[in-house]
Parts: sequence; structure tokens; C-alpha cells
Amino acid sequence: MSSLFAAPDILLSLISLAMFVAQAFAFVDAVTQRPDAYVAADKLTKKAWLIILGLAVAAHMLFWHPINIFNLVGIVAAIVYLVDVRPAIRSLRRS
Repeated sequence: MSSLFAAPDILLSLISLAMFVAQAFAFVDAVTQRPDAYVAADKLTKKAWLIILGLAVAAHMLFWHPINIFNLVGIVAAIVYLVDVRPAIRSLRRS
């Protein structure tokens, strides 16, 4: 019967891990991009994205629980970067 009560904890841990991986991937990707690509894509500067995503990763390491305001804001920032900024920067390299 105790395994029934462990399931929500395991699920929350997996969600938190997935959120952390997404935030870390976004941060590492932001580090590897050229600074002028952000300006050319008409996005925030590289420095701004590194601060935003770096704080998101740091906050997630401090507050591991996924349903935390810092982690929710951080995952939204990572999703915006991955869905909007990253494709815009990558399209500049193909052109």
C-alpha cells in the first residue's frame, strides 16, 4: 500500500527532472549562440537571455519542487527560448 503513496512523489520528481533538463538545455544552447545573432533575429540580447536562463537553472537547483513560482517562471522562460528564440537564431544560419 505504501507504493500507492509513492507514485505522486515519483511523478513530481520526473516532472522536475524534465523541467531542469529543458532549462539546462536552453541555457547551454544560449551560451553557444553568437551575440550578434540575437540582435539580427530581433530578440533580447544574448546577455539578457543568459541572465534569465541562468537564474532559472539556479533557482531550479535551489527549489527542486516543480510547483514552485520560481520553477514555473523558469520553465516558461526556457520554453519561450526554445520555441521562439532558438528557431529564429537557427534560421539565420541557414539563410
